[in-house]
Amino acid sequence: MKSWTFLLGAQLRPGGRFAEAPGDAKLVGMRVSVLGLGYVGLPTATLLAATGHRVSGVEPDAARRNSIAEGRFFAEEEALQPLLRDALRDGMLTLHAAPVPAETFVIAVPTPLGPERRAVLDHVWAAADSIAPVLAEDALVLLESTSPVGTTRALEDRLREARPDLRTLHVAYGPERVLPGNLLAELRRNPRLAGGTTEEATRHAVSFYRSFVEGEVTGTDAATAEMAKLVENSFRDVNIAFANEVAFIARHHGLDPFAVIELANRHPRVDVLRPGPGVGGHCIAVDPWFLAEGAPDRALLIPAARAVDAAAREEWLERASALCAAGQEVICLGLTYKADVADLRESPALAIAEALARRHPCRVRVVEPHLKHLPAGLREATLEEALSGEAALLLLVDHAAFRAVPPERLNGRVVLDTRGIWRNV
Repeated sequence: MKSWTFLLGAQLRPGGRFAEAPGDAKLVGMRVSVLGLGYVGLPTATLLAATGHRVSGVEPDAARRNSIAEGRFFAEEEALQPLLRDALRDGMLTLHAAPVPAETFVIAVPTPLGPERRAVLDHVWAAADSIAPVLAEDALVLLESTSPVGTTRALEDRLREARPDLRTLHVAYGPERVLPGNLLAELRRNPRLAGGTTEEATRHAVSFYRSFVEGEVTGTDAATAEMAKLVENSFRDVNIAFANEVAFIARHHGLDPFAVIELANRHPRVDVLRPGPGVGGHCIAVDPWFLAEGAPDRALLIPAARAVDAAAREEWLERASALCAAGQEVICLGLTYKADVADLRESPALAIAEALARRHPCRVRVVEPHLKHLPAGLREATLEEALSGEAALLLLVDHAAFRAVPPERLNGRVVLDTRGIWRNV
């Protein structure tokens, strides 16, 4: 496999087009269309606008477009808000229901996991079909949605079939590497991959990324970039599964799994992650299946890790359910998939709380400081109510508000702590 690290951007033709030869000029003032204004698309569109590109944000959902226009979307991403307001006010970012002509198209639409644990690419194909009529000669189409190996090549085939009149079209894959809660900084500073279906497409994609990110941009081919993205998140999933399996075995022996892991990590070449109730978010909980999809007969470890994740959720659910069955009220602390964000995507905490509430609807309440409203079917409690009563506490997410609870507030309470923040209470 070839890979290239590009240190120089491409020169520009008038109007923001790519030049033939590489140079040290950065791309500025290009017309960029970003399809999908979600957790990746909106910060990307905002950053592009802030660095001088003229951006058309394409979002078919009218309610979401209105929310963005009114500053009510991603309110928890504080660094994003002023840049978004400025971009909208200055006209550097405009909102649209359908694509308009541009030099570069960035596809950042959802790729959910289907019922057979295969990627559902309907949004990608719909995005491709929507941009095909407005593609111009020499356009760059960048897929950022996490996808199985081979998707970018299939995307190019679809576009070329729709527009056989185009002599030159550049199609590439550029996986995102962001963490909710700090999206803007992550987009700006993290190293990036850009893999084209041709070397020329790779060069165009790398030059484009270098126009608005500070991290090193490495060029490769499309399939390698696709697989690298899936490997990144599968690596995390497998390692978290190992931590949870260690926790299962430690608890079987009556040992504190967090103490065991801390001692094991004193070895200079050991770094076991922290166990918990399972993994969440769109990436780590989903991408391993995309990787296994490409070679199911060779994927042995990935399904095993996914099974451990399911077992972790089930173990904590059964332990809490046993308390409810014995007449104990249980208050779940946290619903989001990770600490100090408002993101519920694929959250193990949400799955556990909802299942527990279905089994014992009158004995379960929830504290979630990062949500204004709980999902339907869940009863709310305040943190003070949780700490003042006699209910058992099921700590599912290690939010800062929970980590700050003084140990004396927990004395005598039944506590199920999935994250190990109250081990010494």
